[in-house]
Amino acid sequence: MPKTHTLADAKREQKRAYWTLVLPGFLIYISVMAFPTLFSIYLSVSDYSGGKLFGGKPVHLVGFKWYQNLFADEYFYLALKNNMWIVFVSVFGQIPLGFFLAYVLYRGIVKFADFFQTMIYLPTVISTVVIGILWKSFFAPYGAFPELVRLFNPQYEYGISNHPMLPVLFVILWMYTGMYLIIFIANLQKIDSAVIEAARIDGATEGQTLRYVILPALSGVLVTTAILAISGSLKSFDLIYVMTAGGPANRTSVLSIYMFDKAFKGAPRYPLANAISTVMVVISFMLIGLTKWVEKKFGGRE
Repeated sequence: MPKTHTLADAKREQKRAYWTLVLPGFLIYISVMAFPTLFSIYLSVSDYSGGKLFGGKPVHLVGFKWYQNLFADEYFYLALKNNMWIVFVSVFGQIPLGFFLAYVLYRGIVKFADFFQTMIYLPTVISTVVIGILWKSFFAPYGAFPELVRLFNPQYEYGISNHPMLPVLFVILWMYTGMYLIIFIANLQKIDSAVIEAARIDGATEGQTLRYVILPALSGVLVTTAILAISGSLKSFDLIYVMTAGGPANRTSVLSIYMFDKAFKGAPRYPLANAISTVMVVISFMLIGLTKWVEKKFGGRE
């Protein structure tokens, strides 16, 4: 007599198939994301100095001692301020500029759209180290930038800038705008052109079409790009390290470089470095939560 499959058997097979697909990714996430994060938090409240494996003393919990040291250090607030400047330029510079350029190319306002799209996106795929070295040479005392300034001001003399973060912010804006250009172009092309043409036939201007048709359709994309910008800004390291290494006098230091210095320069203080990384994660979650709140507050939708 043939065996019949009951509803319970079907659910059991469905659950088995679900866990077969999900479990490998879940284990990888636990291994490379969740466990290191929790272990970093544990180290940040300990007196870890390398452990027995590296000849250090046994690890003991010391509470929030390293957080107190962190919040009493003026260089922490300087690094945090620089990170906030990068977040500001990323969210309110790269994203609007990337969207503007994407909209201009999408609507065919300029010719040779493919050429401009390639040129704008190109910095994103070039090695960050190469870009850092090129721009470091450009802004160097005997580089191209001082020579260009002297064309308009022959008496200009190169000196330490009162705003050393400006060149770094400019390069960050220039380098990563192309990534948001591609994201916005891809999503603009998903909008049904018939909807836009219908709005134009009904008498909507270019600005009204943008405001009432295109932007609402891209609200979810705007939130996603904001989250990418925030998370990318807080982990900025390689470009700034190549260009300035945090100098002069730590005035261009960011949290990642500040953490690197505490962990690997001089007498290493691993618990303090892990406390910095924990604060970076908390700030990232706070800013992303604020972004999601703004989305809900102003009616964001996919």
